Amino acid sequence: MASGFFAILDDIAALMDDVAMTSKLATKKTAGILGDDLAVNAEKATGFLASREIPVLWAITKGSFINKLIILPVVFVLNWLYPPAIKAALIIGGVYLAYEGVEKIIEYLFHRAKKGEEVIKESKLEEDNENSEKAKVSSAIKTDFILSLEIVIIALGTAMEKEHPLITQILSVTFVAIIATVGVYGIVALIVRMDDAGFYLMRKGNDKGFLSSLGGILIKALPLVIKFLAVVGTIALILVSGGIFLHNIEYIHHLVPHSIPSTVAEFGVGIAFGLVAVLLMTGFKKVKGLVKN
Repeated sequence: MASGFFAILDDIAALMDDVAMTSKLATKKTAGILGDDLAVNAEKATGFLASREIPVLWAITKGSFINKLIILPVVFVLNWLYPPAIKAALIIGGVYLAYEGVEKIIEYLFHRAKKGEEVIKESKLEEDNENSEKAKVSSAIKTDFILSLEIVIIALGTAMEKEHPLITQILSVTFVAIIATVGVYGIVALIVRMDDAGFYLMRKGNDKGFLSSLGGILIKALPLVIKFLAVVGTIALILVSGGIFLHNIEYIHHLVPHSIPSTVAEFGVGIAFGLVAVLLMTGFKKVKGLVKN
């Protein structure tokens, strides 16, 4: 009886060891996409009223956990029944990411700058409009879904490389998915509350000394950080989408010369697919408008 109990404990210890090793390898392989995930979601979680930043971030975080709850079982079942379906889902998600990234670039480059009174009027409307906040949260959760899908698939691929049992694959991939959500949105929360930390340090230092200076730097740095994240987040959307197309569409993979650096190739492919997606969506909206009229 005692020997059987200790044998079970030994099996559990061996399983946990396998899960830890596999999770470590999977986390290393997903590090790049986690960096992109952080940049994209930090940009998505900013631009709200200070009083709404944490509630909005919490709503996006809950949406991210729900995404993982949907993705994990579906990916495991599809990988068992029909693996090509995972690739198709990734490509569709890549089109969405490319569309979002290119649309932002077009918006920045070609749309005229708004006058001061227009900006004030628009900001007041956004502050009073709950639908605007809900739309932004919904967009952030959709983007998170695609990024989460890629993270889960990369983690699963790592677990399958070592030919671990199914239970080890499930536990390690689930662990990576949870860590990704907690890590990314934890850092995003720190970024969006930089100004609060700055004001706290200034009060602590009685508006003088090192603490007060550090607080002032944090407050002044926040707008710059948000602008930087907006740029990095847009580039990350395009790079992630381009990577999805290059690695999952064989024709595209062979079409792009191998002499081109991978980052340049991913960005170029992402831009190309994004432009096509924007043109198709613009045409669809115009046709829809004509039909309504």
